[in-house]
Amino acid sequence: MKPLSFVALGDSLTEGVGDPVEQAWRGWAALLAAGLAPPEAGVGFHNLAVSGSQTGDVLERQLPAALELRPDLVSVIVGVNDTLRCTFDIRAVAARLDEIYGACAQQGAQLLTACLPDPGAMLGLPGALARPLARRQRAVNAVVHALSERYGATHLHLAQDEWVADRTLWSADRLHPGERGHRLVAARFHALLAARGLAAGSPPSCEPQLPSPTRSASLLWLATAGTGWVARRCTDLLPQLLTLAADEVRHQVRGSSARLDLSATHAVTAALAALTAAEQPEAA
Repeated sequence: MKPLSFVALGDSLTEGVGDPVEQAWRGWAALLAAGLAPPEAGVGFHNLAVSGSQTGDVLERQLPAALELRPDLVSVIVGVNDTLRCTFDIRAVAARLDEIYGACAQQGAQLLTACLPDPGAMLGLPGALARPLARRQRAVNAVVHALSERYGATHLHLAQDEWVADRTLWSADRLHPGERGHRLVAARFHALLAARGLAAGSPPSCEPQLPSPTRSASLLWLATAGTGWVARRCTDLLPQLLTLAADEVRHQVRGSSARLDLSATHAVTAALAALTAAEQPEAA
């Protein structure tokens, strides 16, 4: 019997950023892989995730390599970096995720997906700047929820308030889980897979081997490396984000902020409807 094969796709979250081990990143996917099967059975694990990846990167670069491996399990967690770009288009994001999920499911792989908190909340940005990013992340999460159901994915909810509020789960950068957070993600995925008979090994421990970052360490990161991190990823977004923030303030003053939420909801509905329409056979 061949060992269970698990391939992880995505961005820095899945690459393991925030969970350093021996001068490299480990992360939740590696922790999960170790508990998918008994030691004597073995697990073939390949982490193809790359920091900074967007849905287009996963579709064009990571997916072909994953399909060649013909895995039993495929995790696809991506989308936050899309929300940080001026090119953000929920319809395009939905189409790419649908193609990625569909290709994996067609090979018979079990999908693992997750919805994520918005980066504005994690960084503690002012409301007018945070709300547009939150709206984008909610849109991505809504698409992920719908497509996860369509393809029978094992889905993990990581956008809840308690996950965001517990700073012991996060690394000093406040955007990536620390060791404790990565272990919790791995343990929660393991529990969901075990309930479906897809994980027969021991669950990953939730107890970290390293201490959580102190508040002073977090503040130091934000004052030094954090500024550069945000600048590198938001260079093309910043002008648009300022425009979005100004629009946010105008709607707030007029008492019409609900229109922005409604517009985002309609965009998600249209994106999912477009996928359904594309699946319909053409009339004779």
